[in-house]
Order: sequence, then C-alpha cells, then structure tokens
Amino acid sequence: MVTENLQVNKVSVSCLQVRNGIYQAVLEYYDENGKRHLPWRSTGLKERGNKKQALVVAEQLREKLEKELQLKTLDKAETNSNTNNTTDILFIEYLFYWLKIVQHTIESSTFTSYRQIANNHIKQYFTEHPIKLKDLEPIHIQNFYNVLMEEYNLCANTVIHHHALIRKCLDYAFKMNVIMSNPADKVQRPKKVQFINSFYNESELNKLFEISKNDSLELIILITAFYGLRRSEVLGLQWDSFDFENKTITIKHTITITNTDGNNRKIEGKDRTKNKSSYRTLPLFDDIANMLLDAKEKQQSFKKAFGNSYIKKYLNYVFVKPDGNIVRPDYVTQHFSILLDKNNMRHIRFHDLRHSCASLLLAKNIPMKSIQEWLGHSNFSTTANLYAHLDSNSKKISASVLEDTFKLTDKKKENEENNSSSSNDI
Repeated sequence: MVTENLQVNKVSVSCLQVRNGIYQAVLEYYDENGKRHLPWRSTGLKERGNKKQALVVAEQLREKLEKELQLKTLDKAETNSNTNNTTDILFIEYLFYWLKIVQHTIESSTFTSYRQIANNHIKQYFTEHPIKLKDLEPIHIQNFYNVLMEEYNLCANTVIHHHALIRKCLDYAFKMNVIMSNPADKVQRPKKVQFINSFYNESELNKLFEISKNDSLELIILITAFYGLRRSEVLGLQWDSFDFENKTITIKHTITITNTDGNNRKIEGKDRTKNKSSYRTLPLFDDIANMLLDAKEKQQSFKKAFGNSYIKKYLNYVFVKPDGNIVRPDYVTQHFSILLDKNNMRHIRFHDLRHSCASLLLAKNIPMKSIQEWLGHSNFSTTANLYAHLDSNSKKISASVLEDTFKLTDKKKENEENNSSSSNDI
C-alpha cells in the first residue's frame, strides 16, 4: 500500500554535530517503507568560527543526497516495472506511486497542481471503485468523466485537466512495460470550452489606479497593469530587476506558492521565469521608477525601525511587508477582490490585469507580435488565441480592403443610374 502523505526520500538537515573537531551534517529522510534514516556527512570544516559556512555546506550535502536517492528510486521503478507486485496494485495506489517518482523531475508548482487533482475527485472515485492497474479499461475512465460532469457538475475544461493527469501517469506505466497500452488514449475527452478573458478598458483602469492610491497593492497593481505581468512575476521582482540608470525592467525572478507535502503551503522563489520567452527586458517608466525609489526608502526605514526582528530572508525583493516578510500571492488575490468590492468596481481576477494590458495595446493599434513579446508568451499562437477576438483594427483593415475591392457603393450608384435610364426610355 502506498502511503500518499509520506515524503519518500525527501531529505532535510536534522542538525549539526561536531566529531573530532569537524562539523558533521546529520541528515534525515524516510524510505518507501516508512523507515527513518539519519545519515551523517562530514562538512570538512573545523568547529571554530565555521558554523555559518557549515550550514551552507550541510544544505549542499542535503541536495546531493536527495538527488542520489531520487535516481535510485527511478532506477528501482524501472527495474521492478515488470513485476507482479507493480501490476497488481490498484490504479489509485499506482497514481500516488507515480507522483512520488516524478516529484523531483517537474516544477514544484506543477506537482502541487497534480496533487490537488489526484487528492480530490480521482482519489474519491477510484477508492469507491477499486480497479487494479492491469485491469483498468477505457470504459472505467470514461465512466469517471461522466460522473465528474453529471454528478459533480464540473466544466469540460476541469475534466480535461483530470484527463491530462491520468493519461500522463498511465503513459509512464506503458513506457515501463507495466501495461500493454494506455487506456486513456481511447477515451473520448470533453470538448474544450474557449475561455474569454475579462479585462478593464482604459477608463476602468484609470479608476482602478485612483482607488488603489495609498493601498498596500498600489504599486503592485500599477506595475502589473502597465507591463501585463503574471502574479508570480510581479511578486518576484527584485531590486536587481531594475536598471534606474538605463531605465529598464528585467523580468527574471518569480514567486509562487507550493504544497508538495499536502499539508503546508510554502513560498518558493525562483531565479527563472515560466519559460525562455518570459525572461524579457522592458522600458522603465519614469513615474514607476520614482514610485519604486520611494518604496525602497520606506523599506530601509522599516528595516531600521524593526531592528533585529526584521525578516532578512527577502531583502532583495521589492514587494515585502513592513516587517520584511514577502507579500504572499494569495494575499494579493484576496485583497484585490476586496478592493474592487469596497469601491463598487466590476469584478475581475487579478490575473485579468494582464489581459487588460493586452486589450489596451490592441486598442492602440499595437501589432499582435509586439504584444507577444511584451507579455512574454512563448509563441505567437498563444497570443493570437487569447486576443484575436479583440483585434478589431485588423478586421477593420480587412473590411476596408474588401470594400475597396468590390466597390459596392459604386455598383449601387451604377444600378440606380441604369434603372433611371430604363424608366426614361419607357
């Protein structure tokens, strides 16, 4: 039986110990059987004056051991993929078994999403309908999708997310020769419903900027709307993202919330963006530059006022609370909604500020390709699919070309003249 709450091979630093005058890192992890291990690793550093450096080395040793254990887990999974023990497990057990295998090979935010989907309706349904992995057929999966839509009233797009996860985990079993084929490939998934983005027009954006003055989200809202940033990108801005001399802003850090252990939601900062195209440098507006410099001065004053109690973990970040703690993504979402309700503004999601930026650029005749680069989309089709319905300018140009080509007005006038001539003849 796979215990889904156990973090198999997740290594932590238990403590530092001194042996023969040398700092030793005591590491801790649990194997797939739930057995606790406490391996010791030498830092090579002498005790006197090296405690801080020993903690740094201990973290490096932790990461190294965790990678070694993960590789062993993957090798073991491949070695045992043809055994009866693997094929005899229930599908739901295999799903969580697979999640542990891929946990350290995918983004933590992606893994968090996978866990949430697996722990919800998939776990409930396939616990009530226990089916062995080797006996799973397309009809079982199809019936599950029907239940999601008919009994739980989930939309087609949500069911498609379930399908993607199920198909991916079964594809791994197929590649490892655990099953002869992937039953999810034969399932009729629901038709995707096109999502139409909400956005504010120019007037609404100006009103939003007005009501958010002196609010805790004021600068966050401004920068998000001006640059069309993702929530993870605006909160990930660090002071080295800005070049005040050359007046540029570079999007290169992100902040997200992860929940890899199923219990605690943790803040994760990354020195990389969603994709290669998301790493981009844009012009820094003078007004925003001045507001950023004011915010930096306030940070310094708060740091001085809080003294030793100031949180120093996020010193490089722009958007922190007075005590130095990072502004959490979920706080931004919740507070933004409260701000709109309080001021009787039409409700949109915080992410819709990104769409508002794109729609405003389109309205000002900015080409779609330029908008793709401004937003940091990985390919042009993403931008086109999201905003083609808003591109009225290109449609007007097309209509004008067709109108000039066919010259309907001239033909109408010609017909009227012909009719008048015929009438006179009579």
